[in-house]
Amino acid sequence: MKKSSVDEIRARFDNDVERFSNIETGQISTIDAQISLELITEAAKRITPNATQLLDVGCGAGNYTIKMLSKLPNLHCTLVDLSLPMLQKAEERVSKATTGKIRTVQQDIREAKLEDHGFDIILAGAVLHHLRDDEDWEQTFTKLYHLLKPGGCLMISDLITQENPILDAYTWERYGDYLEDIGGKEYRQKVLDYVDKEDSPRSMSYQLELMKKVGFSSTEILHKNMCFGAFGGIK
Repeated sequence: MKKSSVDEIRARFDNDVERFSNIETGQISTIDAQISLELITEAAKRITPNATQLLDVGCGAGNYTIKMLSKLPNLHCTLVDLSLPMLQKAEERVSKATTGKIRTVQQDIREAKLEDHGFDIILAGAVLHHLRDDEDWEQTFTKLYHLLKPGGCLMISDLITQENPILDAYTWERYGDYLEDIGGKEYRQKVLDYVDKEDSPRSMSYQLELMKKVGFSSTEILHKNMCFGAFGGIK
């Protein structure tokens, strides 16, 4: 199946702002969403307690940045997203949580012009699974590495696959059951069809190895439950 284009992904999120403005509704299809959100922001705070600059990649309506600001108030925040309505909602919500400067960038992170060594913390919540081939993954991870200040961290919460195809099939079966428990068989099929059409996730192992390859000095696994994980790297 041909995967969704950037424009198709943008259009879907343009029309779903209100749902994603609420951690309860926007993350309902994500296993352990609030646990992962707590872990990656708390880890970022502990790694960079004196942080001043935050970059939120694929920020959506701002949930990850708002959680980060509850731990490190008044960060200067750069919010990047494809969707202008999402960015506008994120800016509105984040402005109430910080006295720091807020910059919004309506672009694909792969195209966005941002300053190297400019950020203490990069958060990537449910966004990198839209990357496609190996070259795309490596170029994007390389860019994120260069955007970080020395000692800064990239923290990821995302959809993931398993290395072993037997276990991968098992985790997707389990995920389908989880979705069915929430919303029935139709909801299960709807979400899995979206994943099939729009997403191309990679395993946590793949991403951790890629971080090391592009230069990160260390990597950490914070949480993993079936086809979702929270993990990161330190420059």
